[in-house]
Amino acid sequence: MFNEISGRYDFLNHLLSFGVDRYWRKRLVKELLRSGPEHVLDIATGTADLAITLRKKAKIKVTGVDIAGNMIQIGIRKVREIGFATDISLLVGDAEHLEFPDSTFDAAMVAFGVRNFENLGNGLSEMKRVLKKNGKILILEFSHPCAFPLNKLYAFYSRFGIPFIGRMFSLHPSAYRYLPETVAAFPAGNEFLHIMQDTGLVNCKVISLSGGIASIYSGTKPE
Repeated sequence: MFNEISGRYDFLNHLLSFGVDRYWRKRLVKELLRSGPEHVLDIATGTADLAITLRKKAKIKVTGVDIAGNMIQIGIRKVREIGFATDISLLVGDAEHLEFPDSTFDAAMVAFGVRNFENLGNGLSEMKRVLKKNGKILILEFSHPCAFPLNKLYAFYSRFGIPFIGRMFSLHPSAYRYLPETVAAFPAGNEFLHIMQDTGLVNCKVISLSGGIASIYSGTKPE
């Protein structure tokens, strides 16, 4: 499905979030830069929006990986057009079977990708494996707002608005119907922090964004 909607993916992300996804990515980048990384792995990079956002803030080497080849091709074109081809490299690959040696990267980041992992533990373990000691993992993902009336509005928009708009603009019959389903099934908040800790990450924390619609999770590979 991601290959089939790749040409409209960026447009739909911004449309469905009313542009707030740009702010969320900038917040993740701000947190990531606190650790001063030199080489960052961007998992589920898609069309490289997060990688480009990071590179705009600092001259950092970024390696992006995504399983959807069409998304990677669009990302490569975007990176070349903006002049970041020497700093951002994009590869087709499986997040749960990364083809990098141990201790390769200073940090790893994911934006709206971990809920699509077939096995969360495997994906987190692979990210941890390719990190250097004290390397940081930062994950931006949808969560579940709790406060009324935002929780009711968000539930209605997720169930009806997102699938309808996604289907209409992507021209794909089931596009974005998956989104509310995967968000509802994702173990957000403290439950996901426990999964990160079970993977062996330390200093795991969560930052709530936009009233709990999204969250940034962080963890560190121990020495």
